[in-house]
Parts: sequence; C-alpha cells; structure tokens
Amino acid sequence: MIENTIFSFFSQDISFSLDNQKSIENWILLSISTEDKSVGEITYIFCSDDYLYQINLECLKHDTYTDVITFNYCVDDIIFGDIFISIDRIKENAITFNTNFNNELHRVMIHGILHLIGYNDKSEKEKRMMRSKEDFYLSLLDI
Repeated sequence: MIENTIFSFFSQDISFSLDNQKSIENWILLSISTEDKSVGEITYIFCSDDYLYQINLECLKHDTYTDVITFNYCVDDIIFGDIFISIDRIKENAITFNTNFNNELHRVMIHGILHLIGYNDKSEKEKRMMRSKEDFYLSLLDI
C-alpha cells in the first residue's frame, strides 16, 4: 500500500507474538488513510501490567494501571508513534467486557492509533466518539 511504511512489533518483559501481523498492518494502514493521514513509523510494544504501570508512573505521573499508553511523534499528517499495550490488562478486560482476547487486543491497538491521529478520550463526548471510531475500524478488520 504505502512503500516506506514501517511497523515494528516487540515484546517487553513477556512472551507474546502477534497473530495475523500482515493483515493487521494492512488494517492499520486502511484506518489511517481513511482519516486522511499517512504512516511514517509505528511501533507496538506488548508488555506486562507492571511494565506499563512503571511507564505510566514515570512518564505521565499517573499512579494507575492502564491497557495502553501512546507516545505521539507525528509530524503534520504523517503518523509516527510508540504504542505500549499491557497484555495482562487485555486478558483481564476481555473477561470484564465479555469479549475474546483478540477482539480486545485489536480494539486497544486501534485505540492507540486513534490517539496518534488526534482523537482524545477525556470527556464523555470524546469517549463516545473514540468508541464509535473503534467500532467502525474494528468492522473493517478482515481476519
């Protein structure tokens, strides 16, 4: 699709590998291009709750566990960023929200992308918009 696009997927302090990586890359590209943006470089780092908690505490000064933290390095309409995802939190949230692991993982993956694109989720209105966008893009995932 886009020749100079770079996706990287890493595991930090856990053993995890992403299934259907090429399909997910194509889905992310489609999602970003639908928002009239292009991709520079995106890195996903899959980690434990404790690892992500430390990042949240040290970098954002938030003393809470979370499922995703996004570091935005975008330049104009070109998407660059690092997206840290807690696999522990994905597993727990899948149970809490009565969904399967992959659906929750994909939701959090696109949630991070939406943050890079410029969507926020601080207010109730923003949360509704974010959820709507997540649902829309999840409907485009073909795996």
